[in-house]
Amino acid sequence: MLKHYWVAFFVVVSWVVNFRVLDASAGDADPLYRACVKQCGETGCVAQRCFPQCNFSSDGVSVDGPWYMQEPLYMQWKQWDCQSDCRYYCMLDRENKREATGHDPVKYHGKWPFKRVYGIQEPASVAFSVLNLAMHFHGWISFFILLYYKLPLRRDKKTYYYFASLWHVYALLSFNSWFWSAVFHSRDVDLTEKLDYSSAVAILGYSLILSILRSFDVKDDAVRVMVAAPLLAFVTTHILYLNFYKLDYGWNMQVCVVMAVVQLLVWAIWAGVTRHPSRWKLWLVVVAGGLAMLLEIYDFPPYQGFVDAHAAWHATTIPLTYVWWSFIRDDAEFLTSNQMKRLKTSNLAKKAK
Repeated sequence: MLKHYWVAFFVVVSWVVNFRVLDASAGDADPLYRACVKQCGETGCVAQRCFPQCNFSSDGVSVDGPWYMQEPLYMQWKQWDCQSDCRYYCMLDRENKREATGHDPVKYHGKWPFKRVYGIQEPASVAFSVLNLAMHFHGWISFFILLYYKLPLRRDKKTYYYFASLWHVYALLSFNSWFWSAVFHSRDVDLTEKLDYSSAVAILGYSLILSILRSFDVKDDAVRVMVAAPLLAFVTTHILYLNFYKLDYGWNMQVCVVMAVVQLLVWAIWAGVTRHPSRWKLWLVVVAGGLAMLLEIYDFPPYQGFVDAHAAWHATTIPLTYVWWSFIRDDAEFLTSNQMKRLKTSNLAKKAK
């Protein structure tokens, strides 16, 4: 039954992903919106609001010097250009008029009409990304303290938990991923987009490797390399493809969905067969994580211009991250306890001889 559920889930996700990628944005096809953007580019104004960055001389040089230096200090680092501001305020103008006539919000250039806060493009997603980063940091710190200050250590001061180094790398990749997620949602430009996408692919690929190594209890370094090498090669090639050949949104989404679903399957199967004392936490993360992915499918416009489906998905991962690191700590205690029992039994056997 579980197998059929995940197969059906994967088919639905793949179909919706392909549909969303091919679906054009209705907002930027609106003639009134296009006319507004064109007029703004010529006059530098939308209604009564005018932008200094649109004030150019005949040779294309800003009349009053670098335009971003004319902005308030808290806005300068965003460096919104003339086209960005024209599109943004024309979008707000059109959405206000659409709302007045009872029409639902539409997307513009592939994005919902978000409202900026202090120049931040998607404030809710930024806030939730930062909270996810903080939750991962809290989880890793508590894991580190548990390993090196609460659990017994070997004579060489190394931990008995033989997956410790893998989780440390996982933490670093998670920090990196959520940091660039916050930056990207603050200001969507080509560089921040590629860094966000690349970081997400990296953590998904590594998480898949980690799920296989932990579920099959792989301890030998040589076997770990054999398992990880082909997946690392694929993830690295995919990241290079996105950054230096083509940023293919559809293909990237399919790759991410496959890696996410496969690792959820691996964890779910292992949770079903293991006698791990904290397997219920694993089940909770797997089931809730799978349901949370539905938010990426059921795409809805931002409430009050701030919280859309993607931002809501970021919000759901905050408590799941807490539970996940709780499971990792429990796993460290469980395996360390088993190791200590084996050592004690081995020492007793030696003394008996």
